Amino acid sequence: MKSKLSTDLTMTPLESRFAMTRRALFGRTATGIGSLALSSVLHGRTPLHFAPKAKRIIYLFMQGGPAQLDLFDPKPGLTKRRGEDIPDSIRMGQRITTMTSGQKSLPVAPSPFKFAQHGQSGAWMSELLPHTARIADELCIIRSLNSEAINHDPAITFMQTGHQQPGRPSFGSWLSYGLGTENQDLPSFVVLLSRGSAVSPADPLYARLWGSGFLPSNHQGVSFRSSGDPVLYLSNPEGVTRDDRQRLLKTLGKLNTMQHAETLDPEINTRIAQYEMAYRMQTSVPDLTDLSGEPEDTFKRYGEDARRPGTFAANCLLARRLAERGCRFIQLYHRGWDQHYNLPTNLALQANDVDQPGAALVADLKQRGLLEDTLVVWGGEFGRTTYSQGKLTGTNFGRDHHGRCFTMWMAGGGVKPGITHGETDDYCYGITRDPVHVHDLNATIMRLFGIDHTKLTYRFQGRDFRLTDIHGNVVNALLA
Repeated sequence: MKSKLSTDLTMTPLESRFAMTRRALFGRTATGIGSLALSSVLHGRTPLHFAPKAKRIIYLFMQGGPAQLDLFDPKPGLTKRRGEDIPDSIRMGQRITTMTSGQKSLPVAPSPFKFAQHGQSGAWMSELLPHTARIADELCIIRSLNSEAINHDPAITFMQTGHQQPGRPSFGSWLSYGLGTENQDLPSFVVLLSRGSAVSPADPLYARLWGSGFLPSNHQGVSFRSSGDPVLYLSNPEGVTRDDRQRLLKTLGKLNTMQHAETLDPEINTRIAQYEMAYRMQTSVPDLTDLSGEPEDTFKRYGEDARRPGTFAANCLLARRLAERGCRFIQLYHRGWDQHYNLPTNLALQANDVDQPGAALVADLKQRGLLEDTLVVWGGEFGRTTYSQGKLTGTNFGRDHHGRCFTMWMAGGGVKPGITHGETDDYCYGITRDPVHVHDLNATIMRLFGIDHTKLTYRFQGRDFRLTDIHGNVVNALLA
């Protein structure tokens, strides 16, 4: 028996009009009216719930879990407790990972790094972040982030999708779905990857972290490569001209349009749009990635690594250029923050990777008048433990995963600058004031974009889903 697709081109217009698959029947009856609203959303015409402060976001994700008490949350009182077991009254029998649960002791490991206050805000920062310290008054530092997840994959998935199990849309996909794009020649959601100086072979990153889940697939993140074509298949094959490709796309578009008229499968229109976007990107992406017009001062600001594609510095510079061109969600992943051992050396390497270019990005956006409506977010999936993983020596130790309290910072895009929000206990183990859950953070970011996080939903398999699931409260104290 021939498939329906194989007979499409031989059907008469009348036959084609009345031919309807079971899938099309349910599509027309269940989502016909909803598709009108969806069409509006896909084209970036969703009515906003509030006046937006931010138009775009640059999310600097430190994969692996930066150690908060070595970077932003000093605990000088721990020095005299070095080597002591963390008290039961602090831990309270809470779950820890299998990597340290079998240790005979959990010895306190004070930070070996010096801290100082910076700017008029008096923000505390480690000596590992001298450049970030210079923009202290631009930062909204949150010391009281918390997550239930204690292992990397569920924790990253939770931070990026609002759920610990795979399958939900990523944050960037939700914003693309809700707000559309400001630039028809570039994806609304771009992903840039870099390897840290302390990266280990066991630091995987999965494309589902920037996937669209059950949202239309044109909202998934587009990962740019650091060598060859920035996007796969951007260049035409040998012997194929740009005009040839345009003719091919027109013919393919006609075939897809015929199929959509029969099935009303929304993914067909998504596919058409993606083909057309790929064609336009043949011009827009080379212009984006060509840094020859950047002045020498740019590379002094971001660091010499900005000349090397694929580095964090180069990706920060590329993020600024994407922001200038109206890209909605720019996600940078920097691997290598999983310091289970050799923390004093490896953490310093990681901080050196990101300190200068991250601070330069914020300063550059401000100088260009973009910081006001560009939100910059810095942080990982969780923090690190106060106690040592493995043997604590005079010069070396590691830290295990810790989701009960960790630090992130935000800048621009309507957040309150020059503040430190939340407090942790004397052991940097738990939160004593103003906790901010992952869902609260995501709800607050959406609020900055003018979105009520409870109202941006998508019906899938009979349920209305949203980024924050059934949780989340906007943290008004973080808003300017």
